[in-house]
Amino acid sequence: MQRGTFKLMKSVNKSIVLNKIRLSEPISRAQIAKETSLTPPTVSSIVKELIDQGLVRESTLGHSSGGRKPTMLHIHTSAFYVIGIDAGPEKVECILTDLTGKTIERNSRLLSKPITNEQFLSILKESIREILQISNMNRDKIIGIGIAMHGAVDIETGTSLVAPILNLRNIPIKAALEEEFNLTIKVENDARAMALGESWFGGHGVVDSMVAVNIGRGVGAGVIMNGKLYHGAQGIAGELGHMTIDINGEVCECGNQGCLQTLVSGSSIAKRARKQVTKGELTAKEIFEFAQNGNADCVHLLQETGEMIGIGLTNLIHLVNPSKIVLGGGVMKSEKFIMPALLETIQQRSLTTEAKKTKVTVTRLGDDVTLLGAVALLLDELFDPLGKIG
Repeated sequence: MQRGTFKLMKSVNKSIVLNKIRLSEPISRAQIAKETSLTPPTVSSIVKELIDQGLVRESTLGHSSGGRKPTMLHIHTSAFYVIGIDAGPEKVECILTDLTGKTIERNSRLLSKPITNEQFLSILKESIREILQISNMNRDKIIGIGIAMHGAVDIETGTSLVAPILNLRNIPIKAALEEEFNLTIKVENDARAMALGESWFGGHGVVDSMVAVNIGRGVGAGVIMNGKLYHGAQGIAGELGHMTIDINGEVCECGNQGCLQTLVSGSSIAKRARKQVTKGELTAKEIFEFAQNGNADCVHLLQETGEMIGIGLTNLIHLVNPSKIVLGGGVMKSEKFIMPALLETIQQRSLTTEAKKTKVTVTRLGDDVTLLGAVALLLDELFDPLGKIG
């Protein structure tokens, strides 16, 4: 679907009707009018347009309390598709989904360092071309491409400003992909995309304030406030990993000392293991496996990690006061050992009784949460009239 076509599909009233159908299907035209305060003729006109565009379909007749039975409306989930990409820092993963986030095709490419901006963009393009080729998808059926990128992102220009782990700067992702594919392109920081993915597909219902925290190769967070994805004045809201925990601590990749990331990322846990457990090389995954097999030192190391994450989350609770915190990333695969200490730390350190009860869970979406967040960047624009992105 060319960029201009996608823009024509959107209008505030149309998005209101579309989103109401998505959230309440099956639903009748009369019920939409009643629940949205739009006039019945306006709803009928918009529904006709949505059916003509293939976004909405009619189903068997609904229940009637008298008179003619109403025709019910549903989202035509397989009418259009979205490409979502989780870009870096270790690999590029790409999926094609329908409008419900159901994966149709996927591929993955490893990133090797050092890498240039041109090489990185080339890998993105190859991944997209392969998805299009494998799926044999009509380009007009694709509403756009969402990219979840690690590091700092300018969402207006779709530029990766700083990708610290890849040591790249100023990658013109949106411009390069729009030129290549002539589709709507959305680029977002990976942790914020994860928050959007959780809000769309995580089964949380309507959540006004939520923070999603990704703890893996790095540490990042996406903040949803008043139902919208929050970026901050300069677009760096959610950089939880660069919260200073120990002013005399290890030097972080960002240049500062004692960032939370230097204590709880996968590589940081492995580094601490070399000091506390063994002189040999252990990965975070191996540490978890040793803990599973009863190694007391590895169990203690993961519990200590849980306490450190808990301190970071307590600071977050005091600053943002979200109703829910959702954790994801490779480190949280050690949930069994990390979560009890993490929750205990929040209990001990939170200021108020209510703050101590802040709901903290691990994502149910697994490794795909950020990929689904990339997909949600496009769905959010299509379905949500006010947008969760602000």
